[in-house]
Amino acid sequence: MYEFLLTFMLVLSIFTILVIALQPTRTQSSSNAFMGGAGELFEKQKARGLEAFLIKTTVVCLILFFGVSYVLSRFF
Repeated sequence: MYEFLLTFMLVLSIFTILVIALQPTRTQSSSNAFMGGAGELFEKQKARGLEAFLIKTTVVCLILFFGVSYVLSRFF
């Protein structure tokens, strides 16, 4: 059981890194926040399509990761 959870945690961490890397950036550059693009930075925009799917997938992966970490630290 311990080896299975460790393997699952390894696969889950790699998958989480990939999902986070696939998410689009919010601004074009960091200087945009300090110059004229600051208004666009704080506008409320609802994620749609692929972006919404990636956000939900990231949240699920991180919840599973912390759950497996807790189980491994508590019971093994």
